Amino acid sequence: MRGQQRQEQMMILAWSVAALFLSALVVGVLLRTGLAWRIATDHPNARSMHTRVTPRVGGLGVMAAVLLAVALAPADLTTRVLGALALGLCVMSLIDDRHGLPVRLRFGAHCLTAALAVWGTGMYHMGWAWAFAAGLVCVWMTNLYNFMDGSDGMAGGMALIGFGALAVAAPSAGIGTMAAMTACGALGFLYFNWHPARIFMGDCGSVPLGFLAAALGMHGVAGGAWPWWFAPWVFSPFIMDATATLVRRGLRGERVWQAHREHYYQRAIRMGAGHARVAAGWYAAMLVAAATALHALSHGSAQLAFALAGIVTAIFVIVALAIDIRWRRHQSKQDTTHA
Repeated sequence: MRGQQRQEQMMILAWSVAALFLSALVVGVLLRTGLAWRIATDHPNARSMHTRVTPRVGGLGVMAAVLLAVALAPADLTTRVLGALALGLCVMSLIDDRHGLPVRLRFGAHCLTAALAVWGTGMYHMGWAWAFAAGLVCVWMTNLYNFMDGSDGMAGGMALIGFGALAVAAPSAGIGTMAAMTACGALGFLYFNWHPARIFMGDCGSVPLGFLAAALGMHGVAGGAWPWWFAPWVFSPFIMDATATLVRRGLRGERVWQAHREHYYQRAIRMGAGHARVAAGWYAAMLVAAATALHALSHGSAQLAFALAGIVTAIFVIVALAIDIRWRRHQSKQDTTHA
């Protein structure tokens, strides 16, 4: 039994290395040939965190790794279907990056893929209330990842850590293969996305990655790989930042679906922390979340899990409050300067 498990782990490692090089190759070719600029570019505007025109198709490298997992790597049927759905979202988002699509069409596609994921993973067997909640979470994660893709190295690094944690928790063919190859695909892209970024992930990468984070999480719950709290906890730094920002903007009556620069990581950059330092700080938060989630999972104690989750949440709240206080002072200084 141990020999078989070790063989599976070595196989996943080999496929992950292949995914890493494939992702880096795809992004490198896009940049070297100039094709990246011809497909879709991001022009700086009042809501941007960058100052130069940059291509935004780097997510194609990560999705090439997912395509490799779907087409060739050993995996169960459900995982292949989830990967195929993610690739479908990639194609739609690439069209949106290039030409722009109506919000209703995009949101409808997100809801449809979430419903298919709920059905495909068998979450409805746990009860329709669980299925409905899982669908909402899937739609939110699909959009959340896109919201958090606004700084050099941010979304790529979070994908590396988050999907890496899922791979560690399910170290066998299926979920483990897809998660590990996605993580390594993100690493291949991250080489080109570290500050100063030569290419951005774009919707073609961030949207399907958000979907995969939720869908693989559901697959793991339905298959008994982990309890319901594990995957959300792993990605909790992303989830808490985006959710808190959305709620705050919604209470102010703003259009929450429009681009902005109000996330905590964006505020930190605007106050002078810099892309690299902010990304490193969020990596640390993600590593803490992933490590504590894996620790709680290995001990199989719900009480320990919720105690550690409470501590992590409290730390985030303290950091968020500190950023809010500094942000108000920063804004006050700017108002005084302009006056």
